[in-house]
Amino acid sequence: MWRWLICGVLGLGLGVGSALAVSGGLFSDAKLVSGRWSTDPTVGASAANPWLRATIARVGLLALTKEETVYFNRDVDEDGAKLVEGCTYALEGEAIPTRWWSITIYGANQMLPINTDGASSIDATRALVAPATTWTGTLSATRPTTPGPWLSSKGGGTFSLTIRLYNPQSVEKAALQALKLPRVKKISCTQTPTSGGAN
Repeated sequence: MWRWLICGVLGLGLGVGSALAVSGGLFSDAKLVSGRWSTDPTVGASAANPWLRATIARVGLLALTKEETVYFNRDVDEDGAKLVEGCTYALEGEAIPTRWWSITIYGANQMLPINTDGASSIDATRALVAPATTWTGTLSATRPTTPGPWLSSKGGGTFSLTIRLYNPQSVEKAALQALKLPRVKKISCTQTPTSGGAN
């Protein structure tokens, strides 16, 4: 009896522990990288493994099918330093072969930063005004004086960005890796960000 009980407790502990570790990001499972952005191409696919499903359930990502939406994430700037509230970043992007896109900021708790700025996301409609094919914006804790879309990091602490590509022209791995996704360049800091790998 004791032997069965001990085995059961150990099995439960290992199962729950590994699920929490994977879904909490302890083990990176990013399989596809485009610049400093990364994604798992099985998000929204029937081939998604149990660990990926646990991650989606835990962080609250309501993933559509990959033909509808592809999700890329990043938590570092162009130099590989962690994105932090105390820094100001320049956003630089261009037209993406997808019907529409949006970029949203998430805090370390995978929730929107708590503030009253009303600037937790930007999208193609506001950023890329025809006939322009490129755009610039700002990611900072205070409202910038420069023109262009603004993402507020106020209350974000150490944060990450998610870009959603709606109805991309192709979901093939080579096409996704070749995408020229927005760049995030550090301009100035009031705190020293730490280095870290892409999300």
